[in-house]
Amino acid sequence: MVTPQFMRAVRITRHGGPEVLEPTQVAVPAPQAGEVLVKVGAVALNNTDLWTREGAYGRPGDPKATSGWRGPIDFPRIQGADVAGRVVAVGAGVEEDLTGRRVVVDPAIYDAEGPDANPVGLMGSERDGGYAEYVTAPAERVHDVTDSPLTDDQLAALPTAYGTALGMIERGRLRKGDTALVSGASGGVGLALVQIARARGARVLAISSGPKIDAVRAAGAHAVVDRAGDVAEQLRAAAPEGIDVALDVVAGELVSEGLPLLAEGGRWVIAGALGGYGVSLDVRRLYLHNAQIIGSAMHTPAHFGLLMDLARRAEIQPVIAEVFPLEEAARAQEELALRGHVGKIVMRP
Repeated sequence: MVTPQFMRAVRITRHGGPEVLEPTQVAVPAPQAGEVLVKVGAVALNNTDLWTREGAYGRPGDPKATSGWRGPIDFPRIQGADVAGRVVAVGAGVEEDLTGRRVVVDPAIYDAEGPDANPVGLMGSERDGGYAEYVTAPAERVHDVTDSPLTDDQLAALPTAYGTALGMIERGRLRKGDTALVSGASGGVGLALVQIARARGARVLAISSGPKIDAVRAAGAHAVVDRAGDVAEQLRAAAPEGIDVALDVVAGELVSEGLPLLAEGGRWVIAGALGGYGVSLDVRRLYLHNAQIIGSAMHTPAHFGLLMDLARRAEIQPVIAEVFPLEEAARAQEELALRGHVGKIVMRP
């Protein structure tokens, strides 16, 4: 296959609203030593796309500072962390037999070698991503899923949302028979948490609202609490023996209200702050009950390997809410921000 010189892409040149997403033509990147070039089949959207575009991550000591995921963004930047596609070229030192393979890209940039490294950067933030026809990636970060029965749309839905979910579940040490609480259950990470926790054999309690409740239940939740009501009271009734692991992407007041509902030795795992980053809590509920609050940012290489095993066997079925063409990236991000959907929004170049 002959790779063209130029490609369509959508990039940002500054922080701002959807209007800063700029459809353009740029040179197709050449894979450097140790890299591959992937022709993008599908790219999924995440809240990280919105917050990176807005510069909404804050900085240590200055939570309201305009910042990317891990600091200043090197503009212009092509967004998009979640890519499924095919390898069309390889750089020096990479096995040629990767060419033509169907792959999912692990978007994390890690702080070290080894299976337990921590993510300190992200494709689409600290390096160019998949809002484009082609993207480069380190060969060690592409996973061969040629034989997976999942579609490109479903495979693209996996890296950030399902990787984050699996990282939370692993760090929270969720076991078969545990009672798991999932907040924000209709979103990308939330729905992934419901599906994976159910597959792990946990009893899944989810928090959602209105018309999304049935979809969350269909994804595998044993019970769904309506966030429009008294959440703490509903959870107390649904889990009288307590919650073993809370898998939380909302934080805010939910942490304060929910922490006393943990069972002895329970774990509260936080991977988002949709409900606010300021939290007040009674620390006695921590030390008197041997409870833990655990921060979880994305996944490790080992977690991602487990996720790809699930993908090859199609043991999880990502829900696709809507598909947009690449040129409509701004509209796709606006739709994501409305939070009226269930599952993942995907774009196809």
